[in-house]
Amino acid sequence: MNPTTTVLSLDAALREFIDYLRIECGLATNSLKAYEGDLRDLLHFLKADSVEDIQQVTLGHIQAWLKALTDRSYAISSIARKLAAVRMCWRYLYATGRVLDEVVNLLESPKLWHRLPRIVDTSQINALLDAPAENDALELRDRAILELFYACGLRVSELCGLKLGDVNLQVAFVRCIGKGRKERIVPVGGPAIEALQEYLSRLRPKLVAGLPQERIFVSRTGKPLDRHNVYRLVQRYAQRAGITTRMTPHSLRHCFASHLLAGGADLRIVQELLGHASVVTTQIYTHIDRARLKRIHQRFHPMG
Repeated sequence: MNPTTTVLSLDAALREFIDYLRIECGLATNSLKAYEGDLRDLLHFLKADSVEDIQQVTLGHIQAWLKALTDRSYAISSIARKLAAVRMCWRYLYATGRVLDEVVNLLESPKLWHRLPRIVDTSQINALLDAPAENDALELRDRAILELFYACGLRVSELCGLKLGDVNLQVAFVRCIGKGRKERIVPVGGPAIEALQEYLSRLRPKLVAGLPQERIFVSRTGKPLDRHNVYRLVQRYAQRAGITTRMTPHSLRHCFASHLLAGGADLRIVQELLGHASVVTTQIYTHIDRARLKRIHQRFHPMG
C-alpha cells in the first residue's frame, strides 16, 4: 500500500492513532495516556532533529531515540514498553497507508528479566484486613475496599469504577470492567460480602447524603473515590499492620492469584478471575510458591 500524498505532521499522526485506540480498540483512559506519553517522548526527539512529518521518520531515527533513552538511564522494561507503543503505532500508520513500511519491526525488543510479584503470606493479609479500627471515621468503607481487593483480585481502576448495579450481594458476584472495556464476573467471598453490606447500609448513605451517586466507593464528600486515594489507603493500613514489604492495590491482586494457586486452584480459572487475555501472563504466579512445587516434584517424580 502506498502512503498518502498528503503530508501528515507528527502531532496529527499521534492524534489519529490515539483516536483509533479510543474508538476502535476501546482502550481505557489510563492506557491511552500511557500510549500517548510514550509516543510523545519519540515526537519530542524527532522534532529536535528537525523531522516535520511522519513520512520522514527512518529506522535510524528510531535507533537514535532508543540509544538516547539508554543514555538517560531508562530501565530496560521502560524502553521495551515505549518501543511496543511505537511498534503498534507504526502498524496502524502502515495499515492506513500513512507510511511506506513498518520500520520499527526491524528492531528487536530488549530482553527482559521477569520480575516476580511481591507476595505476603496469609497471616500478613489477615493483619491488613483487620487494620481498620472502629475509631476510624471511614472504617467500614476502608474495610470493604481491602476485603474486596483480596477477595476478587480487582485492579484499582476496576474497584474505583464499581457502580451499585455491579454488585449482587444475594448471589455473591461482582461485575467489573477491565482493560479494553472487557467485562468479567467474579465471585465474592463471605467476609467481603459482609463488609460490603455493612458499608452500603451504615456508612455510604451518610457520605453521599442523598446525592445521585452511582459509584460504590466514595470520599468523605460523597464524590467517587479515585485511584490515588485508594493507593494511599492501602499503604496506610499496611504500615499499621506492620507489613514492611511495599504494599499497593496491585500487591493484593498478586496475593489473590498466588494464594489461590497455592491452595490448588486451576491456572485457567485464575486467568479468568484476573481477566488476563493470555494464560502466559498468569503463569508468572506458578514460579512463586516454590514449596508447593517442591512437594509436587517429590510426590510425582520417580526418583523423588
